[in-house]
Amino acid sequence: MLDAVAAGLTAVVLAWVMPASAAGGNAPAAAPATAPVAPTPGDFAAFLAGVRAEAAAKGIGPAGTRALDGLHPLDRVVALDRKQPEFTLTFAQYLAHVVSPRKVAEGRKMMAENRALLARIHRRYGVQPRFVVALWGIESDYGRLMGTFPIVGSLATLAWDGRRSAYFRGELLDALRILDQGHVQPDAMIGSWAGAMGQCQFMPSTFLKYAQDFDGDGRRDLWSDRADVLASAANYLSHLGWKGDETWGRAVRLPRRFPARLIGLDTRKSLAEWRRLGVRTADGRPVPRRRDMQASLVRAEGDHGPVFLVYDNFRAVMKWNRSTFFALAAGHLADKIAHR
Repeated sequence: MLDAVAAGLTAVVLAWVMPASAAGGNAPAAAPATAPVAPTPGDFAAFLAGVRAEAAAKGIGPAGTRALDGLHPLDRVVALDRKQPEFTLTFAQYLAHVVSPRKVAEGRKMMAENRALLARIHRRYGVQPRFVVALWGIESDYGRLMGTFPIVGSLATLAWDGRRSAYFRGELLDALRILDQGHVQPDAMIGSWAGAMGQCQFMPSTFLKYAQDFDGDGRRDLWSDRADVLASAANYLSHLGWKGDETWGRAVRLPRRFPARLIGLDTRKSLAEWRRLGVRTADGRPVPRRRDMQASLVRAEGDHGPVFLVYDNFRAVMKWNRSTFFALAAGHLADKIAHR
């Protein structure tokens, strides 16, 4: 989720048709395929010693650094990090998997089961419940699929292996701080191979900045505490610029010979301007006459595929995960959950 998401998942790994946790989720993009480097135990031990020293210098105590005991490089993590995607999905295929009838039905069930909790979260953070539930569904299938990799071991492997080592070392130290603060036990700190954790699939740095102890039990638990999970998602969206009185966007039609240069997030115009340019809703009606909202046009797939008129909340989701596919799917799922 989040800060380290691979940009532009318009080419989506075929295996990644489940939530983000199944294949690294909010982790950096995969490097070109190369033969795995055989781990050197001595080098890894020296690396861990350096991490321990840095952690101590940053005030991280034994409750955190104890998680480094007995670690060894995880070959599977190295292989996944270096694996070049071999298959792609079209936007239609991606949407069919991520916004499936089962996912919609489960989202409606989760909305009903958590109505009172979501209402409290809405009042505090200003994020409509359907969007909180949609992101929860996409990231971890409503908490069912969070990944099975040990976070500390995975991050230590990625920091040691050399590709983006500084970034992953920082995330490793943040993971140790989370443990030191007592939010989760090491054996319960699981997630994707690239370090995205819990039901929100937050990277450790995102956890430290935005995770919430909504039920006031003294821990920010994104693995098993539903109140903390949903509040944390809403808090993060709020800080990303969410507007609680707006939606995300809508499918539209363009007139013939519409200037291609106007399509893209770099171009922002008022709804009135888009109306004057002939943009209409997908069913042929004029763009709504609302207050002067700013909007942009995006295509799901490069220079072809469906076109959407998107608002600032779409941009907020793009900060959560820098993928047009992801942001469009989140909007579609939220709308379907709310019968829109």
